[in-house]
Amino acid sequence: MNKTPAIQELFLSFLRLGLTAFGGPAMIAYIRRMAVEKKHWLDPETFKTGVAFCQVIPGATAMQAAAYVGLKARGAIGAAAAFVGFGLPAFLLMMVLSFLYSRFHDLPAAISLFAGLQAIIVGIVANAAVSFGGNALKGWRDMLIAGAAAALFAFHVSPILVIVLASLAGLLIAAAGQKKTGPAAIPSPGHSGTNHSFGLLVAGAAGFFLLLFFVQRSFFDLAILMSKIDLFAFGGGFASIPLMLHEFVDVRGWIDARTFMNGIVLGQVTPGPIVITATFVGYLLYGILGGAIATIGIFLPSFLMVIGIAPHFERLRSSPYFNRAIHGILCSFVGLLLRVVGSFAVDVQWDAPHLILFAATFVALYLKVDILWVFLGGTVIAVLI
Repeated sequence: MNKTPAIQELFLSFLRLGLTAFGGPAMIAYIRRMAVEKKHWLDPETFKTGVAFCQVIPGATAMQAAAYVGLKARGAIGAAAAFVGFGLPAFLLMMVLSFLYSRFHDLPAAISLFAGLQAIIVGIVANAAVSFGGNALKGWRDMLIAGAAAALFAFHVSPILVIVLASLAGLLIAAAGQKKTGPAAIPSPGHSGTNHSFGLLVAGAAGFFLLLFFVQRSFFDLAILMSKIDLFAFGGGFASIPLMLHEFVDVRGWIDARTFMNGIVLGQVTPGPIVITATFVGYLLYGILGGAIATIGIFLPSFLMVIGIAPHFERLRSSPYFNRAIHGILCSFVGLLLRVVGSFAVDVQWDAPHLILFAATFVALYLKVDILWVFLGGTVIAVLI
């Protein structure tokens, strides 16, 4: 029989877990261990359904899994407690690191360190592209979508438009001759009172954006942009990288590509999802308030989707059209990530040590070495060289 936790227990349990939430989606195993095996808040089948749900909708998968556990255990308030508790350590640490970066990034030692770490980031993103490819590309049609996405992004077509076109391609050709993916029926993960709570949360989110609009338009624009990125980041946190690169660097010129890579470096130092890089960008633009607004913007839509879409997941997941559209989108992210690898690689000063760092990172991740140890080991090597 499942236990019903107090809201405080949900928050503190996920706060403790968030302090060591390195490895992105790998944290789902630890969430399962806590919520299913130790605390008995959810049964194994319900948690498995939740993971499938979180992998389908856009946003950081581990963060959404935390919200899903809270939703099933204590409704919308429980979802908020788990979600905030799990993400709070990453947010606070990124704010501190952003402050230090803004003060000391011009120092020669810092420049040398980040130059080495950028080669590691290229290796991490390259591995992410290969991992996406291994999971998403099942035939020549899928490869065609990925290649077209990379080409369009290379010509500075908005990745959001690329994603929309890829979803249409998925409907038209990607699944031709393939069987429908996904289970035919999945239990609906609803919760009594969720619809009412969801309405209140949506109203609160609308009030937040309206307040920013009337107080300072630049804050509103920042929050809207972050929300737009989150809404199209299908496939987990790494899927947000092409979107952020396009919006922050190519379109708005808020930061250059090297600074963006440094933000990803800091995002790897912190626990939590890689999209916490949004906090770094917001801080560089508008200080502490900017970092907070960017963080809310990058996480709010996916949090609302967990609560709003969960009761309807059965119908969505059993639809072949929905599955084919999602499949097309995931194929496009392979191409988008490959293009990001090229964009990042141009800004690295390649020499023998940096090539070794890149190759070692890629091989270690390919061999399933934990990304935390890869990054820490690479940092030590970068300091030495």
